[in-house]
Amino acid sequence: MAEPSIFTRILTGDIPGEILLETERIFAIRDINPQAPLHVLVIPKTEQYRDVTELAAGDPGLLAEIVEVAKRLADEHANGEYRLIFNNGASAAQSVFHVHAHVLGNFEENKLVGF
Repeated sequence: MAEPSIFTRILTGDIPGEILLETERIFAIRDINPQAPLHVLVIPKTEQYRDVTELAAGDPGLLAEIVEVAKRLADEHANGEYRLIFNNGASAAQSVFHVHAHVLGNFEENKLVGF
């Protein structure tokens, strides 16, 4: 059996992390290396899907929940404006192969990170 991902270990309390929001199937934590004033990760509790492509094919409802939670977090922390990023594969900067979305917000006007 594979080792639990870092995200699962945060969820179970094995590793400290600031959980901002939790639902039945999803949780959200602050990124430890933020790329914007608001940088939150929205993560399904299941490790079944390695990336967003697998998630979209296997459980589109769960993908929709991730988007809903991202919007909720942006409403609470960034006036409803946000970027939603899924890194898909190692060469696209995915470093944890437990699907997750990055919610970024509160940029200074016209000063976006990475573009």
